[in-house]
Amino acid sequence: MNKILLFGTVIFSILAFCGHKAFAQLREENKQPAAAAPKILIAYYSYSGNTKEVAEAIHEKIGGDIFEIKTEGSYPEAYRPMTLQAKKEIQDGYRPKLTTSVADISQYDIVFLGSPNWWGTMPMAMFTFLEHFDLSGKRILPFCTNEGSGMGSSERDLVKVCKGATVMRGLSVRGTKAAESEKQVAEWAKRSI
Repeated sequence: MNKILLFGTVIFSILAFCGHKAFAQLREENKQPAAAAPKILIAYYSYSGNTKEVAEAIHEKIGGDIFEIKTEGSYPEAYRPMTLQAKKEIQDGYRPKLTTSVADISQYDIVFLGSPNWWGTMPMAMFTFLEHFDLSGKRILPFCTNEGSGMGSSERDLVKVCKGATVMRGLSVRGTKAAESEKQVAEWAKRSI
């Protein structure tokens, strides 16, 4: 009787081992490849440093590549003369020359775009930047700093200039509170990707 019991135990153990091994192999063969993490670019234009703070908070939370859009020449340091120059550029459809460029934007899946809100839209440097690229198929996540005017028409303007891209709802941050908005910015950025 003990020999039969021992023989049965050995056979059961062999079958259990083979079954477990076959199940593990089957599970491995049917495994789906892990989705690759999206490649992220955070591109921003900052006049006073507020938008830069927001961009850096996004970068700190989600990583990716960060890129500052810079123009040839500069704007007046005094706020009122700067706003008058910005207004004239918008009225004239002026495209300032840029001194920086992204080498290969095609590698990115998600593009965070940040700027101040000047006269209800983005500074014209943003238009110069965007008009150089084909952003179709990309997800655009706009953010802006302002003192109460919100996103203005910048989301609609992005839809027009970023043909074929998906422009998501943006984040508006009060410029004077940019340094204190890290938690809000981080939560929005994490939710958005």
